[in-house]
Formats: sequence, structure tokens, C-alpha cells
Amino acid sequence: MTLPGSPFLAYRGKELFLEDCSLDELAGRHGTPLYVYSQAAMLAALAPYQRGFAGRDHLICYAMKANANLAVLQTFARAGCGFDIVSGGELERVLAAGADPGKVVFSGVGKTRAEMRRALDAGVLCFNVESEAELEVLSQVAVAEGRTAHISLRVNPDVDANTHPYISTGLKGNKFGIAHDGALAAYRRAAELPGLAAAGIDCHIGSQITTPGPYLDALDRVLDLVEAIEATGLTLQHLDLGGGLGIRYTDEQPPAADVLIGSLLQRIDARGHGHRKVLMEPGRSLVGNAGVLLTEVLYLKPGEAKNFCVVDAAMNDLMRPAMYQAYMRIDPLRQRDETPVTYDVVGPVCESGDWLGRDRALAVQAGDRLAVLSAGAYSMSMASNYNTRGRAAEVMVRGTEAQLVRERESVADLFKGERLLA
Repeated sequence: MTLPGSPFLAYRGKELFLEDCSLDELAGRHGTPLYVYSQAAMLAALAPYQRGFAGRDHLICYAMKANANLAVLQTFARAGCGFDIVSGGELERVLAAGADPGKVVFSGVGKTRAEMRRALDAGVLCFNVESEAELEVLSQVAVAEGRTAHISLRVNPDVDANTHPYISTGLKGNKFGIAHDGALAAYRRAAELPGLAAAGIDCHIGSQITTPGPYLDALDRVLDLVEAIEATGLTLQHLDLGGGLGIRYTDEQPPAADVLIGSLLQRIDARGHGHRKVLMEPGRSLVGNAGVLLTEVLYLKPGEAKNFCVVDAAMNDLMRPAMYQAYMRIDPLRQRDETPVTYDVVGPVCESGDWLGRDRALAVQAGDRLAVLSAGAYSMSMASNYNTRGRAAEVMVRGTEAQLVRERESVADLFKGERLLA
């Protein structure tokens, strides 16, 4: 039986496999909590993006904030991808993975001078600038370094992505980007500043978008701007359409990436912009359904109002349910022939918000192991050490092979940089 979300995750008999690896066996070998990723699932998710852009001048930049494990970055770099980064640390990860910095776009609202210098030295493709103040600082840094910073302005089109407010980024009230009405003046200012060269225009309206309408609305507003900008004599080479395509957690039905790209390219061509290079920055849609979080049942705690299934994974391992009230499917690694009981699946962290799933029908006993599905994106990348808990280990599977790609943090790792008072 194949589970929703990924054809690479399925029961064989009563045992859950990712590709050709038993997840229960991996949990026994490496311990829990444990993240396990399928490389085949990642490449399968990338394939429709590549098909959609076939024959076009383009660059697919993986938005690595979704999952920044070096093996994940290496997988996408080998597949020809560039990277969308939002910090100097992410740039160092790209370089450590052996990727080409010339395929990197540097986004983010709060780039520091040190991060700008390092990115210029590394030779990133483009800075996605998010404010006029950033333009001024980047110009100063580029001049001091004797370099030219290629830029695109991230424009806020005031388009509602119809997603969770915490991951909506394209409205007037969001912190991201330059207001649509102020973009033309910002491009004029960029043309006046030394050390800068306008390369393109960027737009990103949010995450977990499951309908094409918001993309097309934002694209039309961006193309309106491009035409107004070029009417002043400036020239832009590329369109950066951002990312944000959603995945299936429950019953969502997002469009296939190649279908979405086809609609966007058709609109671009119809408006006379087919000669431009197109960048896109998918993140969640490439890795979300490629990963699972494995956890062991510690205790079953019946109660008058609720039954609790207490597991060893917690909100520090997986923040999405607590932060976004996100639904993530939970299944046993080995199925039991017993009547399910309805539980809230909760962790050991000392917070009432520490839950992974509410009202889940599960046939489990203490010592059994569970998989939290669709945990490849914004899961390990958002993990913390709250309650002095080490972050989980990570494993990448490829067919029958399973490789440990991040060791579990020990308690000693957590305070090795701290110092007692003299």
C-alpha cells in the first residue's frame, strides 16, 4: 500500500519502507528521533520542473532554507540546480557541498555587510535586494571591494497567496520586498549607484501555494513593472518567479510543476517577454514529501478528556505543528492487528504546544515506532536545542542503501562552546 504524498513510501505487508529500506530497521540501527530522506523522491520532484523549462533559458534554484543538509544540497547540485540562499551560513553550506556559487541568488531582508562581502568574493549570480536601504549599503560594499554586484529587486506585488499568514510574503503588510508602487523609483536609484548592475526582477508571494491563480496575478504585475522600467531606458535580463508551490499533506491538490510552469511561460510569451531568462526557487515541493521523521512511543497515557501517545520526538525536532498548527500524517512503522485508539501524539518538551498530531487513530503500544510523514521540508531545518535536547540524526536512502548524512548531537555537543564563570 502506497501512502499519500510519495510513491517511494509504502507498506510491504505490515512494514513501512522508504524506497527499499525498512524504516523500522533504520530506527533500530540509528535510534530515534531520526530523519530519513529519499533521494529518488527528491529527483522525482525535480523532474517536472526540468520538463517544464525544457528548451528555455532558465535556472532552477533550490530554496535551501527548506532543508539545508549537505547531502541534500549535493543531490540538487549534481542534478544541475542552483541555490536560493538567505544567509551567509547558507552560502557556506553551498560551497561545502561543492556547488557552483555562480548559480546562487542571495535573498533575504537583512543581509549584513560581512555577508555581502563574502557573497561578492564567492561570485554569486545575483543579490535579490529587498529595500532601498539595502541598495545603498550594497553599493558601498561593492565599491569598497572593487566589484560589481548584480542585483534584482524583490518586488512586493500585493497579491494574496491564500496560504497561512506566517508564510504569506507578497502582501503590503509583509516585511518582504519593495512595494510595487515604489519599484520603478528604486530601479532608477540603483542605476545611479556605483558598483551595482541591474540584472533582473524578483517576486515571491509565499509558501504552500496550491492554486496557479496567485502566481499568474503576481506575474502580470511584475511584467507591468518590467515594461515601465524598460521604457525609461533600463534593461533587465531575467525574471525570477520565486517558489512556493505546495505539496500534499492531507487532501491538497497543488498543480504539477510542469503544468504551472507551462502556464507562466505562456503568459510570459504572450506579453512579449519570451526572450528573458527565467529563474524559479522551489523548496518545499522538492523535499517535503521526500522525508519522514521517525519516533518511538514512550508511554500511552489515557485520560478523561484526551488520550496521549507520548513519543521521543518533540517540538524542538519538528516545529511545524506547534508553529503553524500544521497537519502532518502519522503512521506506524509496523502495523498491529488491534483496534485503533484516538490519541494526541505529544512529545516530552515542557510546553502544552509540544504536539505532533491531534486526534489520531493509532493501534500502538509503548516501544512501537511511528513515522511523521511529509517531514522533508521546514522540519530539521527549523529544529532547535530547546530543553537541552540534541538534534536528530539524518539518513539518506538510495534504493537499498542507507547512509548516515548527519550524526545525532550529543549533550556534550550542545555546550562545548560555553564557558563557566571564573
